[in-house]
Amino acid sequence: MRYADLVIDNKNDRTDELYTYGCEDDSVEVGSKVYVRFAGRKDPVAGYVFRLKDEPGKEFKRLRYIEEKDGEVSLTEEMVRTASWMRTRYLCRYIDAVELFTPAGQARKDGRLRELFAGTSEDEEPGQEKPELTGEQRQALDEIEAEEGHGIFLIHGVTGSGKTEIYMRLIEDAVSKGKGAVMLVPEISLTKQITDRFLRRFGAANIAVLHSRLSPGERHDEWMKIRSGRARIVIGARSAVFCPMENIGVIIMDEEHESTYKSDMTPKYETVEVALKRAMDHGAKLILGSATPSAVSYARSEEGLYKRVTLTERYNKVGMPEVKIVDMRQELRMGSRDIVSGPLKEAIDAELAKKKQVILFLNRRGYSTFVSCLDCGTARTCPDCGISMTYHKRENVLMCHYCGRRESVPAVCPECGSKRLGYFGTGTEKTDERIKALFPDAKCARLDLDTMRRKGSIEKILGDFEKGKTDILIGTQVVAKGLDFRNVGLVGILSADISLNIPDYRSAERTFQLICQAAGRAGRGDEKGKVIIQTFTPDNYAVRAAAAQDYDSFFRQEISFRMQRSYPPFSDFIQVVFQSKDEGLPRKTAESWETALRSAGWAAPGAVMMSGPMIVMNKKDGYKECLLIKCPAGQRKTYMRGLGEMKRELVQQTGKVRVTVDVNPYSMWRG
Repeated sequence: MRYADLVIDNKNDRTDELYTYGCEDDSVEVGSKVYVRFAGRKDPVAGYVFRLKDEPGKEFKRLRYIEEKDGEVSLTEEMVRTASWMRTRYLCRYIDAVELFTPAGQARKDGRLRELFAGTSEDEEPGQEKPELTGEQRQALDEIEAEEGHGIFLIHGVTGSGKTEIYMRLIEDAVSKGKGAVMLVPEISLTKQITDRFLRRFGAANIAVLHSRLSPGERHDEWMKIRSGRARIVIGARSAVFCPMENIGVIIMDEEHESTYKSDMTPKYETVEVALKRAMDHGAKLILGSATPSAVSYARSEEGLYKRVTLTERYNKVGMPEVKIVDMRQELRMGSRDIVSGPLKEAIDAELAKKKQVILFLNRRGYSTFVSCLDCGTARTCPDCGISMTYHKRENVLMCHYCGRRESVPAVCPECGSKRLGYFGTGTEKTDERIKALFPDAKCARLDLDTMRRKGSIEKILGDFEKGKTDILIGTQVVAKGLDFRNVGLVGILSADISLNIPDYRSAERTFQLICQAAGRAGRGDEKGKVIIQTFTPDNYAVRAAAAQDYDSFFRQEISFRMQRSYPPFSDFIQVVFQSKDEGLPRKTAESWETALRSAGWAAPGAVMMSGPMIVMNKKDGYKECLLIKCPAGQRKTYMRGLGEMKRELVQQTGKVRVTVDVNPYSMWRG
C-alpha cells in the first residue's frame, strides 16, 4: 500500500497543510483528484494528491483511506509543482492556488460539448494564406527561433508593426513539433478579434478559449478539450496561464505592460511570474510583446535578463500618426469649458466628411466624477471604501467603482441639508451624450464597463464598428488595447491628465502607455492617421514623449526617477492587509507586526514600513489596516519567508484576523 499527501478542498488557514491518507488504488497519481473523509463531515470532500510515498512518515492512531478517484479531473505534476510554488511566492493557501488550475462548472448530463465556435466546423481545415514578413519581422523571428529550449524574449514593436504575425509563426512552429502554445491577451474584449484570426489560420479543432466571460459549463468543456490534448492552442485572458496543457512549447503575453495581468483577487499573482515558472518547467519560450513595455520589463532587457528584439516600422509601411497636443488651459482662457476642444471638433468633422471612423478615449466611465454640495462642499463618498462615488445618469444612481456599492442620489446634502447639489467632472456616459449633440448625423457607440455587462455586448459593439455601422466609438482604456480597425482616421484623447493624478509611482508610466496605445489605433489602414491629445499639462515628460512616440526618452527619465526614490525595479512593495470584524484587531495586529519587523532589522533605509489610518469596510468585511513594506531588490524571498512565518503564527494564535499579502499592488491602501 502507498500513502498520499493531500491538499484538502477546505478554505481555512488552519487546515492549509498536507494531510496523509492511505492509498490502495494503484491508478492514483500525483495530481489526481480524490475523495476522502475529513474533519467529521458527513459527506466525502475533494482532495488533490501532492505527494505519494511508501511510508506514512509518522504513526497514526487512525489512518483514513482515499475512498474514490475522480475519473475526469486531474492535474499534471508540473501543475502541482507550480501550485506549491505559488503558495510560497504569494503566501496564499494551497487550495487557492489549486483552484486556478481546475475546471469550473460540470459536463452536460447528455455528454454533449458546448460549442463556442458556432457556425465553424470542427473539421474545417485552416486555410488562411500567410502574409509575407517584413525584414524586421523576419529578423525578429529568426533571432527567437535560434534559441534552443527555454528563453525569455521582449518584443518591443511600435503599434501596427506586426507582432501578432510573429506570435502566430512561433505558435505554428511549436505545434509542428508536437507541443502546445498559450496566447494571453490583457482584455477579454480582445479575445474575439484575435480568436477570429487564429481560427482562420489554425482551424477551430485546434483552439480552446479560456476567460471569465464564458459560462462555468463552457469553461469546463474548454478545460477538458485542453486536458485531453485535443486543443493545442489556448487563447485567453490572464487565467488562461493556468490551462491544463502538457508539453508547452511557447507562452505569449501580448501587451505585457497591462495592469490587468496582475490579479487583484487571492492569490494576488503576477501573470508574467507564473508564465515564467511554467515555461521554465516545460523548457518553453516566453514571449512578452508591447509597443510600450513596462519600465520593469525594459530594465530587465537592458540588464540582459530578457532578450530584446525591436520592430521600428509599421507593417503597412504607413508612417506613425500625426500627433497634435491641445492645451486645454488655452481653451479655458478663450472661454470654452467643453469636453471637446475646438481643434478636436474640427478634426472629427473632417474625418466624418471623408467617411473615416473616429475613436474617442476617456479613461473614466460614468456621467459625472462626483456629486458635491455647493454650500458646504461635502462630496458623496462610499461609506465602505471612503472614495468618491460616481454618478451614472442612465440608471440615476451613485456607484463606487472600487467595491460596486450602488445608492440613490440624495435629495439633500447628508451633512448640511442643502438642496444645492452639483455634478462635477466628465465620464464616458456624459461624453457620449455631448458627442451625439455635437454630431447628430453620426452613429455613436460607447464601450466601457457599463455597456459591457451583458454577454455578447463587447462583440456586438466592436463588430458594428468593424463593419462600419458606427462612426464614432467612445470608450475607456478598453478601446486603447490592441484593437485593429483599418478605417480609423482619428483618435481623440479627451483628458490625458486623469492617469497622471492617481496616487501611484506608476502614474507617468500609465499615462505614457495609454496615450501611445490609444494613438496606435489610428492609421492602421492605407492612410496616415491623426491623433489629438487634450491636456492641462502639455509639458509633462510622459505626455510629450507619448506625443512623439519616443519610448527611449520616456524610459530614461522614468528609470532615473525610480532609481532616485528606490521604486521598482530597484525594490518591491509588499502590502500586508489585516482584516477583521473586530474593530480593534487590525490596528493592534499591524502595530505588533511593525514592531516585530523593525526588531528584525527591516526598518533600515530601503525597507521603511508605512501604516495609514484604518479603513472601515462594510458590515460583512469589517475593518482593514494596511502595512506597506519597501523591500530592497533581491531580498523578496527573505521577506516573504519571514512574513509567511508570522502569518502562520497568527493563524495558530487567533482565527479572527485575515491576512492578505500583495507584492507590488496596483491599488495601495495608504489611508
